[in-house]
Amino acid sequence: MRLASLPLAPYRAAPRHSRKKRATSAFASRLVVMVKEPAVGRVKTRLARDIGAVRATSFYRSTCAAVLARVQRPGAWRTILGVTPDGAVGSAAWPRRIPRRAQGGGDLGRRMQRLMDTAPPGPVIVIGTDVPAIKPAHIHRAVKALGSHDAVVGPSPDGGYWLVGLKRRPHVPRAFASVEWSSSKALEQTLDNLSGLAIARIEQLADVDEARDLVSVGNAMGRIVLPAAS
Repeated sequence: MRLASLPLAPYRAAPRHSRKKRATSAFASRLVVMVKEPAVGRVKTRLARDIGAVRATSFYRSTCAAVLARVQRPGAWRTILGVTPDGAVGSAAWPRRIPRRAQGGGDLGRRMQRLMDTAPPGPVIVIGTDVPAIKPAHIHRAVKALGSHDAVVGPSPDGGYWLVGLKRRPHVPRAFASVEWSSSKALEQTLDNLSGLAIARIEQLADVDEARDLVSVGNAMGRIVLPAAS
């Protein structure tokens, strides 16, 4: 396994004259944002144990809205929502202009693998919505990394990762088999599954699972979500 660490370069939007051409490419990069129907008691359950289900759901809704507003970049990549449960695909919780796919059943690994397997041709990057610090620059760097690497990961301080991307050429690797999710081994085990491939690593970002994690991204519920600017 060849693992390269890439510095985070400033994000620069594509010139207007090139956006249409890149957006319509048969092998356009796709960003899949995994989202969960924001029903009280069904999202951020670990955080809810600390701050209450209503506040945890409010956090999830706010962070999800901010991340989605930030990462939509027509011409640089195509954004798709990976929705769970499947029956929520038509929910009004997210912008209707963003295409949606059902995640399907199984654990997180099976659902991510399914999204990787069924996406149209081209590189695919997957992120969640519980990392308030995600910016277009991070996604841009991941897209660029897949131009010269087979895979890219964005690690989390807890041993997991907030981003994973696969070039998917000449085949789609089985990246998520037998991974112990929500454990300190998740990143290590995923990298083991990608053994022999060229892997890039971008900036480490913290997700929010518990009340103590809020300190790393801000001190108050109403202040931790970044504005939608890049």
